[in-house]
Amino acid sequence: PPELSEKTSQTMNYKKKTGARGEELAAEYLVSEGYTITARNLHVSHDEIDIIAENEGYIVFAEVKTRAQTSQNKRYGRPAAAVNYAKSQKLIRSAEEYLRENPTAKQPRIDVIEVYFPAIHEDTPIDISTLRATGIKHIRNAVTK
Repeated sequence: PPELSEKTSQTMNYKKKTGARGEELAAEYLVSEGYTITARNLHVSHDEIDIIAENEGYIVFAEVKTRAQTSQNKRYGRPAAAVNYAKSQKLIRSAEEYLRENPTAKQPRIDVIEVYFPAIHEDTPIDISTLRATGIKHIRNAVTK
């Protein structure tokens, strides 16, 4: 039925928007921690790196995972749990390819940044661009070879 596909489309749009907002807030967080953002949503081969950031010693490839704190989402566990083996391998491959093309003396690291939003639902009328995080958790060296 058309209403089902429209609903699915709305949900995907909502998830995309909250994910994009989470990435914005993660980038702001990294800047506040002394990093410089080198790239966002960079496509490497068939994969994407959410954020590449650098400070004096590190080049960080950050995967951002965003969750609204709803009872439904609690059953999925922490956002970082979505970085499974297959996703980890993609992140490693992308980081290695980026470093081959952009050599650096800095120590590479793959981090996961979890961004938590208040309990909202895709039917909630809210301007996602104004959404504030209820928490940000930076997991350094979340993915290792």
